Amino acid sequence: MEIERKFVLAEPPPGLDEHPHARVEQGYVALDPNGTEVRVRRKGDARTLTIKSGAGLVRTEDESALEPQRFEELWPLTAGRRVVKTRYLVPLQDGLTAEVDVYEDALQGLVTAEVEFADEPAGEAFQAPGWLGTEVTGDKRYANRSLAVSGLP
Repeated sequence: MEIERKFVLAEPPPGLDEHPHARVEQGYVALDPNGTEVRVRRKGDARTLTIKSGAGLVRTEDESALEPQRFEELWPLTAGRRVVKTRYLVPLQDGLTAEVDVYEDALQGLVTAEVEFADEPAGEAFQAPGWLGTEVTGDKRYANRSLAVSGLP
């Protein structure tokens, strides 16, 4: 299970480049109207295949490593359903981390952040610092799958 909240930032926080970061390319192989998605992702030297289902605070997620050749075979199937971003890992209180995504290409200017939690009560109790901006957890327009297909809301 994945338990996370998502936010749209007005701008990147100061000093963002001082935090660990990596370029992420992800594309969607399959998107079902019921919310299930199959995506491939290249982040640094890692390549993964992920299946997600559901929406909102709690989602089902299954992720497995992909060999580079298999990724290259699947990547063309994602044409027209891709996002490219740089992900920064920004520490928060209580050992939490904000994964701040700065998007590129057609989504340039969009900055989002996701915070993952160990359980639902922790997710519901989280008090977001002001710089995280507007919460969009459960807003399908800001799901990466929607951004990849429909662009900016």
